[in-house]
Amino acid sequence: MPVVRNGGVSVAYEATSPSDVETVAFVEGWSYGRWMWRWQREALPEYQRIVVDNRGTGDSEAPGLGMPGLLGKLPEAIRQPLIYLLHSEKYTIPQMAADLEVVLADAGVERAHVVGASMGGMIALQHALTYDRTASLTLMCTTAGGDMENLIPEDTMAHLESVPEGLSERERIKYLMEPATTEAWREDNADLLDRIVDWRLRQDASVPAREAQAVGQIGWDVRDRLGEVDVPTLVMHGTGDRVVPFERGQVLAEGLDCEFEVYEDAPHLLFIERAEEINDRLRAFLSEVDA
Repeated sequence: MPVVRNGGVSVAYEATSPSDVETVAFVEGWSYGRWMWRWQREALPEYQRIVVDNRGTGDSEAPGLGMPGLLGKLPEAIRQPLIYLLHSEKYTIPQMAADLEVVLADAGVERAHVVGASMGGMIALQHALTYDRTASLTLMCTTAGGDMENLIPEDTMAHLESVPEGLSERERIKYLMEPATTEAWREDNADLLDRIVDWRLRQDASVPAREAQAVGQIGWDVRDRLGEVDVPTLVMHGTGDRVVPFERGQVLAEGLDCEFEVYEDAPHLLFIERAEEINDRLRAFLSEVDA
């Protein structure tokens, strides 16, 4: 995998051939590895596809994790409040947008269709506001910020903070994925879910890096800058999203004055559960945009 440095931090990325066609750059969500975009990457063979490992994830470097590493030894109920209180090591949205920029520059990409989901959508949006390399934006299940400490609904946060004792690491991952998926999908896709757990174990961020990404989102808010985005933009959100509430997507789409695709009852991981629908809409949107 190619690796480029941004301010002393090594950032890894994967680029597919051919390289002489339009580029789609995929930006991952909170703590997720490159695996999360496999459905969309496979659906766009006519494009060069670039997937960036956010700092702390996959093959990218996880700088400065001394404090989260120490906090990681504390019980969950004590650790999480301390992390947010201390704002210890953090990987900010602007930092990760800068990582994306150096990756695109290193890959020789002058213009890219940037696709981001969840935290990856925040990074993609920040990148479009800061740099001049975005041909189009596709933002899924994400937000423009504001009150980020209370982004996740209380019932979902309670679920994430109450992992039952005695679970194996595989069982823990499945438990934490429940609010982002539907029960019906999990029941119908048990084998796929097991493969996803395998991918997550290999590629996802460590606990300290995941916490650094979470803390880095605190205070991020670009709602008053949405009018500055001047590229074709598509926002996609599910009404059944229990991680980033649907209302956040509405605010985002209204501020951008862009196309807003609503998926009834779709969960946070709509790009997995509803991949065929998502891919059809994404292909149609990209075909309308001139890079």
